[in-house]
Amino acid sequence: MIAKVFSKNQSPKNNPDFSYMTHAHFLARRQRLLKTIGDGVAIIPTAPEVIRNRDAHHLYRFDSYFWYLSGFPEPEAVVVLVGGKKPKSILFCREKHEEREIWDGYRYGPQAAKSAFGFDAAYPIEQFDKKLAELLVDRDTLWHAVGHDGEWDVRIAKALNAVRAQTRAGKRAPRAIHDLRFELDAMRLVKDAAEAEIQQRSADIASAGHARAMRASRPGMAEYELEAELSYEFRKRGADAHAYTPIVAGGANACVLHYVSNDKVLNDNSLVLIDAGCEVAGYAADITRTFPVNGRFNAAQKDVYEIVLAAQAAAVANTGPGRHFMEGHQAAVRVLSQGMIDLKLLAGDLDNLIEKGAYNRFYMHRTGHWLGLDVHDAGEYKVGNAWTTLVPGMTLTVEPGLYIRPADDIPPALAGIGIRIEDDVRVTESGCQVFTTAPRTVAEIEEVMRHD
Repeated sequence: MIAKVFSKNQSPKNNPDFSYMTHAHFLARRQRLLKTIGDGVAIIPTAPEVIRNRDAHHLYRFDSYFWYLSGFPEPEAVVVLVGGKKPKSILFCREKHEEREIWDGYRYGPQAAKSAFGFDAAYPIEQFDKKLAELLVDRDTLWHAVGHDGEWDVRIAKALNAVRAQTRAGKRAPRAIHDLRFELDAMRLVKDAAEAEIQQRSADIASAGHARAMRASRPGMAEYELEAELSYEFRKRGADAHAYTPIVAGGANACVLHYVSNDKVLNDNSLVLIDAGCEVAGYAADITRTFPVNGRFNAAQKDVYEIVLAAQAAAVANTGPGRHFMEGHQAAVRVLSQGMIDLKLLAGDLDNLIEKGAYNRFYMHRTGHWLGLDVHDAGEYKVGNAWTTLVPGMTLTVEPGLYIRPADDIPPALAGIGIRIEDDVRVTESGCQVFTTAPRTVAEIEEVMRHD
C-alpha cells in the first residue's frame, strides 16, 4: 500500500479534480539523497509540537525538510537514511495508542507507517536514541542540520559519543559531520511536476481569497474584517491555513512592510495593501494586492500604482532560464527609480540615482524570494560570488513596491501611499509563467470592486 498525500480538507471526495502527490514521490527523493550521502547516515527530525499556553498547543505544522522526504504528517517522528552498499530509509514514529487516539485522532504506528509511506523499516520513537548509536557504527559521515536545533545537536552528539566509547571494541564513529541542509536546499529549489500542481492549487485558492477581499471592501470596515474574508475563502476552498501572518494595511499602514496589527478602520479615498497567502499540502502561495478601499483609484494613487505595475512587468520579463536571480530586481529598480523622478520624489540622473541607491528611501526590499514548502523557501541566492542562475522548475515571487511615508518634502497627494504588487512565478523552458491570478491591473481591480 502506498499512501497518498492530501491535507485534512483535501480528500478526493470534496476535491475531485485535485491531483495529489503519492508517496512514490517522497521515496524517489529519499533514494536521490541516499546516493548523495555515500556511506553516511542522515538524520531528519520533524518539528516538535509547541505549547501555546498551559495545555493548549499551536496548530501543528511539520518540519519542511522532513515532509519533503517523507510526507508523514505526525509529530514525534524522525527519518534516518543509511547509505552504503545496502541503502535503506527508516522511520521512527509514535506507537499506536488507542486512548490517545480517542483524544487526538488516528496514529499510524510503525507497522502501518512503514507500509503506507514506503520505508524499509519503522520503529517506535522511544527506540531512536539506542538505534541511532547502532546505525552510526563504522559509518564514514554523519549528515544533519548542524546548529538548526540545539537540543538535536546535543542528542546526536550523545549518540556519537556512545559509539566513540566503544573504540577498544573495534567500533568506529563517523569522522566527518556535514550540514544536510545544503544538499536538501539544492533539491528543494527545483520543483517537480507534482509540486507544481500543488503550488498551482495553493495559488488558485489564494487568488480567490484576494478577489473576495476586494469585493467585500467598503469604507468604514476594519482591516480585520478583510482578513476574515481571506480566511473564510482559504478554508472554504480547502487550504490548510494561512502560509504566514496576513498583512491588511490601510492607508499609511501600508508603508510599514510587516504591519500585522490589522485593527484600524479603512478610510474612504485610501488604499489598502493585503499581503496574504495560503498553504496546501505544505506548499505556500504568496500574493500582495493593493486596491482602493472604495473601489476607485484617484489620480495620484493610479499614477503610483501604474509605476509599480510596470516595474513588476519589467521584472517578470527579466526572469527566465539562464538569467540570474537579481536581473528581475535590477529591472524593477530601474523602472521604479524613473517613476520616482516622474513623481518628483527624486531629482537627478537616473543612472547616478540608481548607483547611489537613492531609491532605497521609497523601495527598500528585494523584488522577490524563493517560494515552496516555506514561504521564504530553501535555496542559495548566490553560488560563490555569482547570483544563482535560474533554471526551469524554480518558483519565486516578483514583488516590487513603492512606500511613500509622510514627510515635509513629500507632495500631500502622495503622502501615505504604500503599494506592493506580488505574484508567484514559475521558471519555464522559454521564460516564466505567472501562476497567481488575482485581479492585478487598475481596470481589473475596479471591475471586480464595482458595487452596482
